[in-house]
Amino acid sequence: MILSTIIDTVINMKIKTSGLPKIASWEENLEFLGIKLINTSDFAELIVRFLFNTALIFIIVHFMYAKTSKRKDFYFSFLSIGVIVFLLSFLLNSVKLELGFALGLFAIFGIIRYRTDAIPIKEMTYLFIVIGVSVINALSNKKVSYAELLFTNSAIIFGLWLLEKRLKLKQEGSIQLIYEKIENIQEENKELLLSDMKQRTGINIKRFEIQKIDFLKDVAHITLYFNVNGKD
Repeated sequence: MILSTIIDTVINMKIKTSGLPKIASWEENLEFLGIKLINTSDFAELIVRFLFNTALIFIIVHFMYAKTSKRKDFYFSFLSIGVIVFLLSFLLNSVKLELGFALGLFAIFGIIRYRTDAIPIKEMTYLFIVIGVSVINALSNKKVSYAELLFTNSAIIFGLWLLEKRLKLKQEGSIQLIYEKIENIQEENKELLLSDMKQRTGINIKRFEIQKIDFLKDVAHITLYFNVNGKD
């Protein structure tokens, strides 16, 4: 009897308290023009994901790309694009975008792309990797566990490390020059031409292509190809 009475009393108290209005948290009261000043849980998630994504991009750009490539002009671009794409994807993840706004956003990127110089294949690949990593870390929802997210990023880092460090893939670069000793362009003087260009440029030339011959000026336009990272 006593036990049943206690249980009924607890149940009645729960029913009464459930009907009371909930006390608003301090976050609900901090608003300006109908917008919350802060949401601690979302803000904490933003900070953690941002630091994690920025660290991964820095590892990819600094330790993978910059260490194996002599071109440093893309260093700033890769880091900046990675940060911007992450913030853009994360903040717009919960916003319902209209079709016109989405098409306009892609149009802006298209205009920027077509008004820039041609990007080499390897740099374009790293750009795609940076954008892909940023989008993955920004748009992964609660259905994706931290273990899955960590495995995905680790697989990308390991793949780049394997390709750059262990497989030692060569990266071919090219330069164009105007050669005045036009008599050396003949087939029987191929070795003489190659030796002369190596001595002049100081580059270990792997192959060359004659693009244009100007007999009026007695010059030839030649493209030289060499390994950027020194791998044979």
